[in-house]
Amino acid sequence: MSEYSDMTVAELKVLLKEASLPVSGKKADLISRLEEAETHDDVIEEDIEEDIEVDVKEDDDDFDDLDDEDWDEEEEEYFHVAKQKPSLDEETKAALEVRKGQKKVQPKFRRQEWFRYQRLSKTGWRKPTGMQSSQRRNLKYRSPMARVGYGKVASVRNLHPSGFQEVLVHRPEDLDGIDPAVQAARVGGTVGGRKRVLIHERADELGIRVLNRRRGI
Repeated sequence: MSEYSDMTVAELKVLLKEASLPVSGKKADLISRLEEAETHDDVIEEDIEEDIEVDVKEDDDDFDDLDDEDWDEEEEEYFHVAKQKPSLDEETKAALEVRKGQKKVQPKFRRQEWFRYQRLSKTGWRKPTGMQSSQRRNLKYRSPMARVGYGKVASVRNLHPSGFQEVLVHRPEDLDGIDPAVQAARVGGTVGGRKRVLIHERADELGIRVLNRRRGI
């Protein structure tokens, strides 16, 4: 059985978006699309490994002639920066797992009359008001309301799913006070493209993860 069979359609669409693949179709179509992409990636990796082995055999003599300074430059040219992970204790990791399970069973809170007006379906939750409001009165066939019982684990409240504490930044200087071990940056929505590039470059220098980093920047 495929590992994607137990996942929901929403989770499959997230994986497809990350892989820049279409998200339309039924669940079976989404699963087959992911499996085809995975098989294609495996073939590419095998070809790359074979090319690397051939290049290494051909360039063994050239590597012996490189000085330490030249070797450092070659390393920097092909250096890959992976996504940073937070430094978390076991208790926090366990709490994050519990919260993840709670989110899976939590219903989706929708605004009153969300099915009638498209603009309401795209906005966030609002508490229903009005003496005759069917949702406020908890009548049947109405969307559930946000209540105290739906609260998550208090110790990891407001943490990013990765475990980082989010810090909103609007300029490169805002990154100086961030602790890369437990905090991550989120670029403000009003920040322009040029300044966003400067923020990304400064974050790479300090080893800070940018949560809403755009592709190609």
